[in-house]
Amino acid sequence: MLTTKRKPATVGEILKEEFMQPLGLTQGALAEAMGVQRKHVNELCNDRRSVTAATALILARVFGNSPEFWLNIQRRSDLWQAMNSPGERKRIERAKPIGRAA
Repeated sequence: MLTTKRKPATVGEILKEEFMQPLGLTQGALAEAMGVQRKHVNELCNDRRSVTAATALILARVFGNSPEFWLNIQRRSDLWQAMNSPGERKRIERAKPIGRAA
């Protein structure tokens, strides 16, 4: 599992700071390029929407990188959140490893 205490950058942070700002893209312009509603982009930028496989494919096509890039950012963020949420930690710690099959 993750060992870092530092929260990883979210999809929204990466999208805004590493892609939209350098390219001078507005949320509306990105939404048009992606073929989605502006609300979809707004929710991604504000971390109110997770990246799905389909969204990762769209972002990869728009920015010329890989869908794995976007899914890995989402995965790191999700894992960190689960590991650092007291309620989730309790659920995780209740799980018991299954021994080898006889």
